[in-house]
Amino acid sequence: MYQRELPKRASLAHQAEGETGFVAANASGPRIAQGAAGMGCALTLRAMKRIAILGAGTAGTMMANRLVRTVPAGWEVMVLDQDDDHIYQPGLLLLPFGQYRKEELVRSRKRLVDSRVELRLCGVDRVAPDEKRVFLCGGETVAYDILIVATGAELRPEQTDGLTGMGWNESAFDFYSLSGACGVAKALESFTGGRLVVNPVEMPIKCPVAPLEFLFLADAYFAQRGIRDSVEIAYATPLEGAFTKPVASAYLGNMLAERNISVLGDFATSQVDGEKRILSSYDGRETNYDLLVSVPVHGGSGLITRSQMGDASGWFPTHKHTLASTKHEGVFAIGDATDVPASKAGAVAHFQSDVLVDNILRYIDGRALEPAFDGHSNCFIETGHGKAMLIDFNYETEPLPGKYPLPGIGPFSLLAESAINHYGKLAFKWIYWNLLVAGKELPLDHRMLMAGKHAA
Repeated sequence: MYQRELPKRASLAHQAEGETGFVAANASGPRIAQGAAGMGCALTLRAMKRIAILGAGTAGTMMANRLVRTVPAGWEVMVLDQDDDHIYQPGLLLLPFGQYRKEELVRSRKRLVDSRVELRLCGVDRVAPDEKRVFLCGGETVAYDILIVATGAELRPEQTDGLTGMGWNESAFDFYSLSGACGVAKALESFTGGRLVVNPVEMPIKCPVAPLEFLFLADAYFAQRGIRDSVEIAYATPLEGAFTKPVASAYLGNMLAERNISVLGDFATSQVDGEKRILSSYDGRETNYDLLVSVPVHGGSGLITRSQMGDASGWFPTHKHTLASTKHEGVFAIGDATDVPASKAGAVAHFQSDVLVDNILRYIDGRALEPAFDGHSNCFIETGHGKAMLIDFNYETEPLPGKYPLPGIGPFSLLAESAINHYGKLAFKWIYWNLLVAGKELPLDHRMLMAGKHAA
């Protein structure tokens, strides 16, 4: 944590402070530290300045690994998370259909974070942004000069009346958690016919195309088992149609219809009756199910709520172009934790990281922040039978047909199903573990480019 001016005595002072590394993270100038008990020596230490990152998921790990290689001398990077399990969340969609095993989707955070980053695995109680200090559950505090909020999104199934009551994890599951995805896998294995309903309770959710992918994969899965004619599949969505963007919604809606998957639009779930297996909407509509796959209510981290830094749902108020906090000096946010109107997805966090690394360096240098994030998102959408579709869009621009990432060449097709898109989806797991969270350069522009696209 310190640059030593008196190496031998600095070591003694480090011992006197309990070797926690959390005391004296004051970037305002030199500090006097008392020597070990009974030694009576006083030391002058030059404190390192600190970037603290809350959360070691996709966004936080990526930022830590990128920043530790780019920050100027005199700065250190610390990342805090409550446990050592980093989950490859895109794999949760494929686990229920036998394409991944549980063990393939979890790795140690310690393996993924650069050795130059200080990784703290501990609970965090709250943040005091006016003091620029993080309070840990064990009573210690961490002072920071720059804070990056990468706390992600939390599932809140208990907020839907009846969802976690009778039938939960028996006839009703989620696939957004590792335990839920494993439960869905077992339920599908024993499912021989009946009505399957997929229901995002409300928006926003992580990876908004994932419920659609589940529908397409379920259609193909039941067809492969030879029981598709015995299964009725329905999509009960709070959206008017299949997706948030009208152009993509029309494409995806047609694809659902072709597969005989019914869409119950504007379905705002009010209650789940697990005993009768009935899903109810606030407008009085009901739909029955034999197997319910729920995408529970999402919210921001409880840490952000406890710190009184979030909105009513716990999302962190963030400037949608600079990714700086709209309320607190020296605080930034990235990934699912933000309230920006972009998809909550790994690709978005990657594009945001390009902008945020630059803006952190600008902030350190005292330069104006660059409003460079345009909401760019792209998503592979598994459509079953070894094919997938790719969409590319941002805050202002709808998904368009074309080729990506090389104009006219691809190899991936936009707004069209192809086998190469499917292989691109599968290849992303290797890219994720080896390049993305490692913070290595990828040949993708953080901006949405129009080259290679044409009107729908």
